[in-house]
This record gives sequence, structure tokens and C-alpha cells, in this order.
Amino acid sequence: MTSTRRTIGGAVSASTRAAQTSRAAPAPSAAGSHRADFPLLVANPSLHYLDSAATSQKPSAVLDAIRSYYEHDNANPHRGAYALSVRATERYHEARRAVARFVGLRDADCLIFTRGTTEALNLVATAWGRTNVQRGDEIVVTAMEHHANFVPWQQLALGVGAQLHIVPLTSDGRIDQERLASVLSAKTRIVAFPHVSNALGTINPVREIAALARQHTSALIVCDGAQGAPHMPVDFDALGVDFYALAATRCAVRWASARCSANAACSRRCRPTRWAVT
Repeated sequence: MTSTRRTIGGAVSASTRAAQTSRAAPAPSAAGSHRADFPLLVANPSLHYLDSAATSQKPSAVLDAIRSYYEHDNANPHRGAYALSVRATERYHEARRAVARFVGLRDADCLIFTRGTTEALNLVATAWGRTNVQRGDEIVVTAMEHHANFVPWQQLALGVGAQLHIVPLTSDGRIDQERLASVLSAKTRIVAFPHVSNALGTINPVREIAALARQHTSALIVCDGAQGAPHMPVDFDALGVDFYALAATRCAVRWASARCSANAACSRRCRPTRWAVT
């Protein structure tokens, strides 16, 4: 029998009140159990931080690792033959291997460190796009893009005389794959889309969209993973994309660090964007 909750004049019935009183207190939430890992949240008990999509707070393990590096291993990697520089270089490569494992990338050498997701996407648009996209080619993005995955392709199209297609969304806020298929052609050179929408929260079927693009084109496939990697496992090698950009600052890691996972064959077709960088 389905029970009903009755109130008279705003008062809860005696039987309902008794049931509520006898009910055991709920177990602490998973979020609450991890709060102690974040010094800033411990120092501000009344703070409910809801801006992790822009910048996440840093747990003690990350802060301790940063402090330990600067206290014990800090030197210029790849630039010295002395013991401290060698140790710093090894720590640098350890971090690269760890991030590669985190995003499911077998070849850690295909991991590119940048200053942020925006720079990572601009890097692809400049280093690969300016080399491989020509007048009359086509670039496909979606109406779901963060401006970091829209403006670089817009400017590339304007700069070389390519055509920019913007795929609309369905009524429930998803990429319209039928419309996507309709604009793909032999002229399509780039297909760019987000893993997770920063505005709508839509989780896109990356493998499905990548497979659709592969079926119709030989285009470069770029996925903006800034909102995907912090919330779900990423297996880059199984996604079927050529470039996947993510931001460490949204993954409870320090500021000013991002990663761009790249297909090895595609990265070899990129031209340098900076010279004599140390």
C-alpha cells in the first residue's frame, strides 16, 4: 500500500512526525567526506564552493607535492648535466607519464603541456590549421562550443578563406548528428566539438561523433575536454579523436597548466609556433 503524507494547516501529522523522528540520520555525503582534503575549505567551514568548472580548489596532496618539488628538486629540466637538473628532468617526465596514464594515452610523448585549454586549442588551430587548411576548405564546429573552441576556428577560417559550419543543437540540447552528417564532406578539414558542454552540461558521445566524422571525411577531429576530464574517465586512445584538450586547473591541480593529447601522425604535420623557446 502506498502511504500518503497529510498536513492540516501546515502541520505534519503525528504519525509522520514520529516516523521522521525515528529515522536514522543520513550518512555523510561523499563530498563531505573529502572536504577535509582541501585546506581552503577547512579554513572556511561555511563556504560552499560551486565554481570548480572554472577553477577547482587544490587538495593537500597536490599542495604538498608542489612544495616538495620546490624544496627538493627545483631546477631547469633538460638544461643541465648536474644532479639537481637531472632529478628535475626525471620529475618532469614522471609527471608526463602520470598524466598520460590519467587520460588513457599509451605514448606519453604525444602529450603536449600548455598554459591552458584555450592555448592548447589555439595551438592546434595555428600549428596544424595554418599548415593544412586552405581556401575553400571547410571547418565544422557546433553551437555548443565554449568560445575557446570556437574563436580559433573562426579566425582560422577568416584567415585562410575557409568556410565555417556551425552545427545546431536539438531541442533537448544535444548536438544534432543528422545535421552534422549533412555538412560533412570531402572538403571538411576540421571537426571540433566539446566532450561536455560548459553551459548545458550535455555529455556528448565522443566516440560516436568521431566515428561519424571518420565515415564521411578525413578531417582532423578536435575535442574540447575541459569539462569532461574532471568528471569522468578519459581513454584518449579509444575515443577516436586526434586532439583532446583538458585543463589541470579544473582537475584539482595547480593553475596555469593544461594538456593536449595528440595523435602522433597529426602532431608531425604541425609547424612550430614559437622558436628558440627555453
